[in-house]
Amino acid sequence: MNTILNEMTIKYWPNRQSISLNNAVVDLFIETEKKLTLKTNNQSQQYLYLDILNNITRTKILQSILSEFKELILDMIEINLSTRMLKKLNQKIVKIFIDRVLSKFFVQFKFNNTILNNNKLKYHYHNLTDYLLIYLIFGSSQIENDIFLFETLCTPYNHVKVLLENFIIHIGNIIIKQLIDNLNNSLNINKFLKKQNICNKLYTSNRSIILFLNNLKWQNLIQSYIYDIKSIYNERQKIWIISSEGIISKYIYLSKGQRIRSINQIKIIFLFWLELKDLLIPKTEKFFIQIAKYFLYCSINLFSNLILILIRIIVFYLNK
Repeated sequence: MNTILNEMTIKYWPNRQSISLNNAVVDLFIETEKKLTLKTNNQSQQYLYLDILNNITRTKILQSILSEFKELILDMIEINLSTRMLKKLNQKIVKIFIDRVLSKFFVQFKFNNTILNNNKLKYHYHNLTDYLLIYLIFGSSQIENDIFLFETLCTPYNHVKVLLENFIIHIGNIIIKQLIDNLNNSLNINKFLKKQNICNKLYTSNRSIILFLNNLKWQNLIQSYIYDIKSIYNERQKIWIISSEGIISKYIYLSKGQRIRSINQIKIIFLFWLELKDLLIPKTEKFFIQIAKYFLYCSINLFSNLILILIRIIVFYLNK
């Protein structure tokens, strides 16, 4: 009875294009907009490029991304792309979207936009963005069944909500990373942030900015070559969401097959090592445990026999 009641209370995402889907998208944007007015400070125990901004500026950027994303979704609905064409153009669409948000951000703070044009935008693209766009434009029926833990026709509303929150934070991180890369060094970064009055108080000195950037580089390196591979192996994907405490990270299930094609040879070797480790270590542990048991058994027997011999010797001498 409780199971039936729980299933009835779960809100599912609409399956196909309809008024219900349009209403769900509107509700989702309204809910997310309200959440962005709450805390957006980083509570994930990991560094984000967004951390270098004060709370007011960080919130404004995330709100601006959401606003631009609304326009993007409306434009794409008007264009009436097919699902196949959307999947084919997804990366280009997101690239154009990031360029648009970057340009508006730089204009807002009177940053030299020619620097952006002279630097190639680099960002980590993953399939979660594809799925988010499909959910919002076509509904859940256009998602393959083996991607997530649930059937596509029973996609929870909250699942799409966390994908949207993750997308907004991910894009915000890319924008600030691009800003930092364009400013080139810690002195320029410090000068720009102070001049615009958008700096986090924790990073007001040149030394603190250098430390922050070094920590980010080291974290990204470890994330890319260790934790991301482990996530693929365990079929998980880290996402960023907005909680009542601020920005936190969580993991969701994501099919390994969808991501393994995009990793390089070094990462494939590490992934192979993880597979091999899980195959060999249990057997090796079992072997050593068995050897340890035999050794312990023999040691106890030997010790017991030695004690018996010692007792007999003592008794023999006492009888004499």
